[in-house]
Amino acid sequence: MFKFFQKARQQLLKENKFTKYLFYAIGEILLVVIGILIALGVNNLSQRKALKNKEKTYLEGLKQEFIVSKEKLLELLEVNEESYQSAKEILELIHDDSNFEEKRLSNLLFMAYGRDLTYNPNVSLLQEMISSGSIKDISNADLRLQLTNWLPRIQDIKRQEEELTLQREKSIDLMRSGDYSIKTIFDQAGISEVFDLPTEGRQVKSNRAILSSREFENNTLTFFLTAHIIENSHYQPLLDNVEQTLSLIDEELE
Repeated sequence: MFKFFQKARQQLLKENKFTKYLFYAIGEILLVVIGILIALGVNNLSQRKALKNKEKTYLEGLKQEFIVSKEKLLELLEVNEESYQSAKEILELIHDDSNFEEKRLSNLLFMAYGRDLTYNPNVSLLQEMISSGSIKDISNADLRLQLTNWLPRIQDIKRQEEELTLQREKSIDLMRSGDYSIKTIFDQAGISEVFDLPTEGRQVKSNRAILSSREFENNTLTFFLTAHIIENSHYQPLLDNVEQTLSLIDEELE
């Protein structure tokens, strides 16, 4: 094609037909430009396809991470509710212990204070994307914002959990004193059996007196309020955020 235009131009120059020569020259330039534009278009199309595939891979990985994170959060919500409901029942016993049962108290103490409450979501892929700058490959602006704000939300949750841990430790420290028996709690709550610890040969020491401790009552009240607040102000909103993020991911994968 280009040789044709070149021969045509040379012939026109020999015949002193400058206008037609200019026409053929412009035509040749246009062909070159069109060829470049087509090549760029094909290249851009290939790049967009590669980016779309990359984004899809990220979205599929993020979906699995957030599904696992949601499951962990639901489990944590259940444990946290059991903890503060047990603390509430302990407060009711402090107010009225006329129907006191040692085993019931042991179970309530273990349910309230015997389990650690820490949210550990799966964030390895998200952290990698943020640190490498690949978060920009997520085309949906709302989803990108949700993902960017996820890690700061987790850090805020951890600060609240540290406060809850502090309140729990205060009550546990009180029970460690010689006036009360953690062994009684272990035996009657079934923990000794789980870990194959000896449960016979010693007289059961009652922990009833702890219900008369103003310090224990204060610690239990603070623990109850902190656990209740962390559920309503942090865990539940975080669950809503997880579900919203999963919904946005599903929309992008459709």
